[in-house]
Amino acid sequence: MPYKSEAQRKFFHANKNKLEKQGVDVNEWDKESKDLKLPKKVKKK
Repeated sequence: MPYKSEAQRKFFHANKNKLEKQGVDVNEWDKESKDLKLPKKVKKK
């Protein structure tokens, strides 16, 4: 699943150890988001 924003990408990298303990593979997210132009933040619906 690709990142939806730069803020989400930064959060994942800042909390990489915590998220990987929960079963989230940050490297997989990076691969899927490669070459995507991401907004700084996503507005709430």
